[in-house]
Amino acid sequence: MKITGTLINYFFHCKRQCYLFYNRINLEDNSEDVKIGKALHENKFKDEVKFENIALDKITDEFVVEFKKSDSDEVAASWQLLFYLKTLKDVGIIRRGRLEFSENKNNPRKTLEVELTPKKEDRLDEIYQQITELIRLSSPPSPKKTSKCQKCAYFSYCFI
Repeated sequence: MKITGTLINYFFHCKRQCYLFYNRINLEDNSEDVKIGKALHENKFKDEVKFENIALDKITDEFVVEFKKSDSDEVAASWQLLFYLKTLKDVGIIRRGRLEFSENKNNPRKTLEVELTPKKEDRLDEIYQQITELIRLSSPPSPKKTSKCQKCAYFSYCFI
């Protein structure tokens, strides 16, 4: 099983979404928000760098930059970026991370820097194990309605 940045993001965003996405129940192609995010992403990062099971929006001598449409789930986005930093570190490429959010009402150029520490690497190992256990369940976790669900591509599947 290959862990991806998207799975790490979904694990923090919603365990049910993580399970469904891994098990190929993909409802994101029908979501307007996802389409807008993908279009913005493709327009801004035409030179995306793909390496093993990760796709980097941008890499410089100092940073790996991850672009996000909104800052609605900074924790999930931060762990996704930490996963990329660890994957690169494992092959000898050391960088810091920077998240760039394009749709923040109060700060349209909001950025957030993240740094991979030994403690966060240990936490990533725990997260890999938890994701492995989650996706091997015989059925998805029950839906839990939160404020994050309103714009989720899986909302109809979970609640209607």
